[in-house]
Amino acid sequence: ENIWEGRPGSEKYFEMLRASIERAEQVTAQLVAQAGGADRKRVLRPDLEQRFDEALIAGAPNQRKHSILLVDDEPMALELLHGVLTEAGYEVSVAQSGFECLDLFRRDAHAYDLILTDLSMPLMDGEETFQRLRQMSPTANVVLMAGFVDSARLEKMMHNGLSGFVGKPFAPVEILAVVTSVISAAERSKEGGNGIAAAI
Repeated sequence: ENIWEGRPGSEKYFEMLRASIERAEQVTAQLVAQAGGADRKRVLRPDLEQRFDEALIAGAPNQRKHSILLVDDEPMALELLHGVLTEAGYEVSVAQSGFECLDLFRRDAHAYDLILTDLSMPLMDGEETFQRLRQMSPTANVVLMAGFVDSARLEKMMHNGLSGFVGKPFAPVEILAVVTSVISAAERSKEGGNGIAAAI
C-alpha cells in the first residue's frame, strides 16, 4: 500500500505524518544518546511537577480557549503538531521561521499564551527566536522543542527565562501535558507575581 496517498487533513494523511516523524525522532534519539546530549526526559520545578501529572490525566484546560504560536520550519511536523493542539481545543497560529514568529508576535504580543518553537531552524534558530521574543516581552512564555540540545546551552536559556524544554521524541499526550502545565503555571504566576521555569 502506498502510505503517501491520502489528502492533507485526512486520517490516513495524519497516520503517514505520525509514522514519518516518529521514525525520524527514533533515529534522532539514538544519535542524541550517542552524542551525550541532554538525556533527562522531564525535569520540572517542584511546584510544576504535580501540575504536569494532573495535566497528563486531565488534558487541555477548559476554562477558556488558550492561544499558541507554533514555530517550525518543517511543514509535516508543523501540520501534525497543529492537528494535535487544535484537537485538544487550543487556538493555534503557525510560523515557519523565527522571522515570521517575531513578525506575528510584534503585531500583538498579548495574543499568545505560549510560543512553542523548534530549536533547529535555518537563519534564526529557536534560541535566537526565544531571546528576541523575551526582548520584546520579558513575560513571554516560550517552550523549546529539540531532539538534541547541549546541557549547558539549555541551562543558560532556562536561566534567561525559558518557560520549558520538550525533548524529542514525545507522545501527543505528553506535549499536551507540558503545554497545559506551563500555561497554568503562567496564569497562576500572574496572580501571585512569581516566575516559572520548566524543563521537559
